[in-house]
Amino acid sequence: MRKLIVGNWKMNGMMHDLAEISAIASGAKQFTAVDTALCLPSTLIGRAVESVVDYNFGGQDCHANASGAHTGCISAAMLADIGAKTVIVGHSERREAQVESDADIRAKALAAHEAGLKVIICVGEIEAQRDAGQAEAVVIQQLAGSIPNIASPDWVSIAYEPVWAIGTGRIPAVDDVAQMHLAIRTYLIGRFGDAAIEFRILYGGSMNGDNALELLAIAHVDGGLIGGASLTAAKFLPILDAAQAIGA
Repeated sequence: MRKLIVGNWKMNGMMHDLAEISAIASGAKQFTAVDTALCLPSTLIGRAVESVVDYNFGGQDCHANASGAHTGCISAAMLADIGAKTVIVGHSERREAQVESDADIRAKALAAHEAGLKVIICVGEIEAQRDAGQAEAVVIQQLAGSIPNIASPDWVSIAYEPVWAIGTGRIPAVDDVAQMHLAIRTYLIGRFGDAAIEFRILYGGSMNGDNALELLAIAHVDGGLIGGASLTAAKFLPILDAAQAIGA
C-alpha cells in the first residue's frame, strides 16, 4: 500500500506563504512512491491551486449541508469548487472546541463524498482515557459513529491521533501505536470485510523527520497526518523521504 502523508496547516498561513506552499508541493512530486496532500486554510486553497499544477490540496473541515444560512461555514461543494480534492473531518481540535459529535462528523463525511472529495476521518483518545485503559474502546466508538456505512477505501482514510501527543512532541511507544492501529484495522475488517485491508490508517501525533521512519514502519501505519512539521518544505519533505524509503 502506498503511504499517504497529509499536512494539516491548521490556522496558519498568509498570502506570503504561497511560496512555501509551492516549494512543498513541488518538492513532494519527487517522491513518486508516496501520495501527499496539504490541507490549508480555506483562504489559501484557491490561490494554491492556481500556483501549483496537479497537486492534492484540501480543506480542514466542511459543513454537512451544501449551502444555506450557516454564517462563517464552508461547504464541501465550495471546497471542491475552488479546487480542493480532500478534506479532514473530525479532527480532535474540532471535536473538543466545536463540540462536534460522531454524528456530525459522519454527516460531514457524506457531504464531502457527495461533493467528490476524499475524506480523512480523525479519531483519538485524550490522556485521561488512555490512563484509564479506555483508549481502544473510545477509538472504536468514534469509528462506529463517524464512518458512513457507504465508506470505501477509494475515498476514506482514517487518521488515529492520540490527542495528548498532538503538538506536544510526546510520542506513544511503538507498541502502543501498533496496538491501536491493529485494533482499528480489526474493527474495519469486522465492519467492511476484505475491503478493509485497503483503508489507509494514518498516524497523527507529532510525526516529524526524526521519527517518521520508525513510525511509518509499524504494521498498519499507512501514512501520517502532520501538523507543525508540514508548515515548511525543510520539515515536511524529510517525512516524505522516510515514506518513500519504506515504500520503495
